[in-house]
Amino acid sequence: MLYLYAKSIHIIFMVCWMAGLFYMPRLFIYHTEARQKSPEVYKVLHAQFVLMERRLWWVITTPSMYLMIASAVTMLYLSPGLLTQGWMHVKLAFVGLLVFYHFKSQHIMKQLAAERCSWKSSQLRLWNELATVVLFAIVFLVIFRSAVDWLYGVFGLVGLAVLLMVLIKLYKKYRKSKGEKID
Repeated sequence: MLYLYAKSIHIIFMVCWMAGLFYMPRLFIYHTEARQKSPEVYKVLHAQFVLMERRLWWVITTPSMYLMIASAVTMLYLSPGLLTQGWMHVKLAFVGLLVFYHFKSQHIMKQLAAERCSWKSSQLRLWNELATVVLFAIVFLVIFRSAVDWLYGVFGLVGLAVLLMVLIKLYKKYRKSKGEKID
C-alpha cells in the first residue's frame, strides 16, 4: 500500500514539476523579448518577470522536483527489483537529463534577473522543447518498459516537431511576403 501512495505522489509532483519546466522557458522568452520595449516599459516588465519566475521556481517547480525524487527513491526502496531492469536505467538517465535541465534553467533565470542573459528568444524556444522531448521519451519508456521500443514514439515526436518548425517558417515567410509585421 505504501508503494501505491509513493507512486501517486510521484505522478502528482512529476506533473507539477513538468508544468514548471514547461512554463519557465516561456517566461524567459517573454522576459527576453521585453528588451525590445522602451526602457520605461522594460523596467516594469523586467521587475514583473523576475517576480513571476522566482515564485514559479521556488514555490512550485523546485519543491515539486524534490518531492518527485523523494517519492521515486521510496518506490525504488520498496521495490528494488526495478533497478535490475534495463528500461529503468534508461529512464533514470533521462530523469538525470531533466534534473540538469532544471538547474540550467535556474541559471538562466538568475542571468535574466541580473540582466546578463545572452540567450536569444529563438534559442529559448528551442530550449523550451527539450523538456517536452525528454518527457515523451520517459513516458514511452515507462509504458513500453523496453530499452528500445520507446524510440519509435520519440522519433515520431521529433519528426512532428521538425514538420511544425518547417511549417512555421513557411508561414512567417508567407506573412512577410504579404507585408505583415512579424515578431
